[in-house]
Amino acid sequence: MSLIKYIIKRALTMIPVLFGAITVVYVLSRFMPGNPVYAYLGPHPTPEEIREMEHFLGFDQPLIVQFFRYLGDLFTGDWGRSITIDHGEDVWRLIWTRFPRTMEITILSIIIASVIGIKSGVVSARHRNKYKDTTIRGISLVGVSIPIFWMGMILQYFLTYQIPVLPAIGFKTAWYDNPEFITGFRLIDSLITGKFYLTIDYLMHLILPVACLSFITIASITRQTRSSMLEVLQQDYIRTARAKGCAEKDVIGTHALKNALIPTATVIGLSFGYLLSGAVLTETTFNLSGMGQLMITAIRRNDFYVINAGVFLVALTFILINLAMDVIYGLLDPRIRY
Repeated sequence: MSLIKYIIKRALTMIPVLFGAITVVYVLSRFMPGNPVYAYLGPHPTPEEIREMEHFLGFDQPLIVQFFRYLGDLFTGDWGRSITIDHGEDVWRLIWTRFPRTMEITILSIIIASVIGIKSGVVSARHRNKYKDTTIRGISLVGVSIPIFWMGMILQYFLTYQIPVLPAIGFKTAWYDNPEFITGFRLIDSLITGKFYLTIDYLMHLILPVACLSFITIASITRQTRSSMLEVLQQDYIRTARAKGCAEKDVIGTHALKNALIPTATVIGLSFGYLLSGAVLTETTFNLSGMGQLMITAIRRNDFYVINAGVFLVALTFILINLAMDVIYGLLDPRIRY
């Protein structure tokens, strides 16, 4: 099977997953306690005002009718209007002011964690049961055991209050203006507009949350890479390569690592989804005002459209990441395509 057909086949299998996620969240959001109409109208609305608002929002129609109408609007670009968070604000605009902040720390964290984690796993496997292996395994055990919010507070305490070298909270210095909105990603927008001082300022504010998220993710990737490398290094073709006189760096980098990366790629893909959810605690700890905080606020205030749109965007992102992992599988081992 060609790579294109393989990608199309994998993409088609993910459509029911996305539809199922949208359906479940939509139904569950309607059974949440509380009524957003009351939050929108104020503390003492009249029955006539309640009926008019429910009719305006379409809440007086059967749930199945509301769902299919929402589904049709969703895939035509109309994500609805915020009911309680920001009255009448377009949900897409509301989310896109927050989502890039979460994606920035998630993408930077997964890149750093992948590079360091794979390298650490290879070193650990090559020096099995020796000093380097024991040290790396010990650090990895610490990494998988530390809660994200606790590590965030420890980093703030030492690197902001004891040794004031990094900002503790926020995503930029308060008196700096925002760059022109182009992509929504502040690092990219600041580079495009030539405001390099903002780029440096954003990076300084991202160091602590990215360090917090990436350290915890490094542990999982390191452990998986080590386990995969130890298994691959026992294979016959590795012994054959060494017997033929191949340099050890070629044996590790060319023959062993490529095959060991298949299960590691799975962990990286799952870690990306974990980081999206773990970013909720990190955003709260560092006051980043990202997607996680927006979703929590939407749940508290029963803002159905924001909840559904947020879950749709996160689910779509997670599905695309899994599709990318499937493509990487196909490239690493062409046998997977068949």
